[in-house]
Amino acid sequence: MQFQENSPLAIVLNDLFDHYKKNVSDVSKITDALVEKDVIQSEAEIVNDHIAFRTLGVPNLGIASFEEIFIAYGYSKRDHYYFEGKKLDAYWFSPPSPEFPRIFVSELIVSALSKEAQDIIYKYTSPISNDPVDTLDLQNGEEVAAFLQKPLWDLPTSVEYEALLSESEYAAWVIYNRYYLNHYTISIHELKDGYNTLEEFNAFLESIGVKLNTSGGKIKTSDDGLLRQSSTVSALYDASFADGKTLKIAGSYVEFAERSVLPEYKHLPKESIEVKHRRDGFETNNADKIFESTYITQIKNS
Repeated sequence: MQFQENSPLAIVLNDLFDHYKKNVSDVSKITDALVEKDVIQSEAEIVNDHIAFRTLGVPNLGIASFEEIFIAYGYSKRDHYYFEGKKLDAYWFSPPSPEFPRIFVSELIVSALSKEAQDIIYKYTSPISNDPVDTLDLQNGEEVAAFLQKPLWDLPTSVEYEALLSESEYAAWVIYNRYYLNHYTISIHELKDGYNTLEEFNAFLESIGVKLNTSGGKIKTSDDGLLRQSSTVSALYDASFADGKTLKIAGSYVEFAERSVLPEYKHLPKESIEVKHRRDGFETNNADKIFESTYITQIKNS
């Protein structure tokens, strides 16, 4: 996922991907194998279905703050999703033009957590007394890119992290990783025959030693059958905490999406199929299981 143009959006997306790729070894592992098997000639041929971010539902942060960046770049806010068990809200945002990825932003409903968990989160986020996005020149791509890599609050202690982890793995992930890119998504249906269904692509992934999220099955399917998704599981990496301790924690992962042609466009020849002819948006049940790609049980059981 690299954009050649020099718009603020392209600068931000390229920088996000560069940092993410350096820290998620499965990205290069998958890309290199696809090149080796002559599925693609280079990484530039991969179509990125969407990228995703996690946030905290607290004053001056959360979706209400984060969305300002991408709405300024021409993204449109679309459907709302609610995840009762995980205590999350989410929205997706459609891009200003088809070459850019969709964006999926989720938010922890902090008020739904225990007082202990809320106290930990507010200890770190309450000093943020103004929306930090308001201080940015959103047309300066380098400034926004730097902001998305910048710590907005202090590192927690290992005790606080583990307390959050025991109640909400999502909360623990965000309190440490902040606005770090949670995942990018390869559009499987855009690949050549033999690799353009999730059954075939998952078999390829497992043949090169990539571990898949098995929550809800390796393939998560929407009720209409038109959106199918799989994902890797995060690796565990050593993270240093404020009390000097080091824990192995979850980072980010890679997702794979297969969007079928909508029934009303089934008559179109393959070469005429465009993004607008395929199933758009997301599915709560699919996403609910994809979130678990950073869950310790998935990582250790895969």
